[in-house]
Amino acid sequence: MNKVILMGRLTRDPEVRYAQNSNTAVCRYSLAVDRRFKREGEPDADFFNCTAFGKSAEFAEKYFKQGTKLLVTGRIQNDNYTNRDGQKVYSVQVIVEEQEFAESKNSSNSSGNGAAYESRPNPSAAGDGFMNIPDGIEEELPFI
Repeated sequence: MNKVILMGRLTRDPEVRYAQNSNTAVCRYSLAVDRRFKREGEPDADFFNCTAFGKSAEFAEKYFKQGTKLLVTGRIQNDNYTNRDGQKVYSVQVIVEEQEFAESKNSSNSSGNGAAYESRPNPSAAGDGFMNIPDGIEEELPFI
């Protein structure tokens, strides 16, 4: 089985081209994924080249911008070739099967005042790692 799930931010705006023979949209973008465990002297993130096709590519072109946080699922594909100098070049890309936003537009937009759109108080974190539930929302929770 070849399946990868990545969550990260776009390092640049997606680039879309159309295949000559089928006029299918092909979108390429790079995703920066933070490393969970960081060691001194090593990079804090990994960068993955992603390719989407068809309607997914057109969606990415229309709605994705540099800095957008995405959740991408797909498969890894090797694109190895020999260059003009006769040297073997190794590259890997993620062929996108599904892609979606990983945060709301308001939370990614740091210039706007997100607090103005809050309809209820923001729960604060307790010292034990759990979040405190604000008073008055019991009727909204189906499991109480």
